[in-house]
Amino acid sequence: MTYHPTAPADADWDRQLADAFAALLGRPLAEYDPDAVYAACVTGNLLYETGFRREHAWVRPAALRGEEPFASRLHLFDEAEGTPVFDPSRSVFEFRPSDAGAHLPEGFAAAVEAACFSPGLLRGAVLAPLLERYGVDLTDPALAGTWEVYAPLLVSDGTLLDALCTAFATGRTPGELMPFTAEPEEEWEEELSVIGNPELRTHLGYFCTDGETGLMPVSADTTAFGLDDEGCEPVAGWEDGHGQVEITVIRLSDHVAGPRR
Repeated sequence: MTYHPTAPADADWDRQLADAFAALLGRPLAEYDPDAVYAACVTGNLLYETGFRREHAWVRPAALRGEEPFASRLHLFDEAEGTPVFDPSRSVFEFRPSDAGAHLPEGFAAAVEAACFSPGLLRGAVLAPLLERYGVDLTDPALAGTWEVYAPLLVSDGTLLDALCTAFATGRTPGELMPFTAEPEEEWEEELSVIGNPELRTHLGYFCTDGETGLMPVSADTTAFGLDDEGCEPVAGWEDGHGQVEITVIRLSDHVAGPRR
């Protein structure tokens, strides 16, 4: 099982999801820029401790081109057996060609530098054709340490609703809700009480806990994980109480988001 929509969206269910998300965000989704591109980003100590940011699955050519998602083995939720699905093509990579010594073909490092939207940072979809053009395989042990995923983005369609669905792992149909049991904090009772569907209310309650079991909302100092200087803005975030996992929905700036699909 993966945290990724597997069935067509249902208009009525989308409305219920939007209303429920608005209750937790404190404002209707319609008040956010409808023309912006949104994504859910995952970070936290778990990604470093497991070496997740440098897993070779990130740099498979088809994954970087956006033809295949990366169905990871990363477990974000204590009460769920499934794992999240990432989009390497939209995710932001950090590339350090100086660490490669003489193992890169002539011209490749300069081409990557020219393609970056900020020093050392570029989207997977931009990196993909450069790897193909120069015949570079980033899974080569000689290139270990030259790259890592800087901002791992979950698969979503770019809308705020879908980014929130991905962050909350709700899917786009009632049947994709998870059987969470973590008890929310009392301070969220009022917001959760307006969610009419009991299964959806229970599911979202997992993100309103004290962080010991389940996740808790991040305080007002939520960041866009180093992309703030690139014009990206955080919408909202949730984290566990141990610094292991944080999931944040971000409004991407145009040059970080890249061309719309």
